[in-house]
Amino acid sequence: MGPKHKLHRACLDFARQSVAALNTAQKELSDDAGSEMKSSAGDKHETGRAMLQLEQEKNAEQLLKASALLKSMQRIDPDLRADKVALGAMVVTNRGNFYIAISAGKLNIDGKEYYAVSPQAPIAAKLMGAQVKQKILFNGVEYTVEEIA
Repeated sequence: MGPKHKLHRACLDFARQSVAALNTAQKELSDDAGSEMKSSAGDKHETGRAMLQLEQEKNAEQLLKASALLKSMQRIDPDLRADKVALGAMVVTNRGNFYIAISAGKLNIDGKEYYAVSPQAPIAAKLMGAQVKQKILFNGVEYTVEEIA
């Protein structure tokens, strides 16, 4: 399995783990809410229920975003080859390696560091559409695209 497939798998795993963790948190919040409802009434318990509701809403929003990231990753074909930087591209530059997919941070694949970034990330936005040997300027630093896979 090549580095691009490993990057794709690592990003899929990252997205799946995020969804699983948020699902677990949502279940725990629901269980806590059920316990809170059984408690006796009073201002302290009303405040507790309101805070739990806010946490549930925040968690549900994060879960929607994580689910969207997972769906986005599932639509990327790691076998797709392109001559320009696009969604799903592994990009090697003179100043770093990138995988244009989702924001999953720094990944170490076969002893090399890659940054998994979303297409909306500033560096990815600059790289989009670039071809091999093309130079881009990002934050005053020149990047040369050496490879696109």
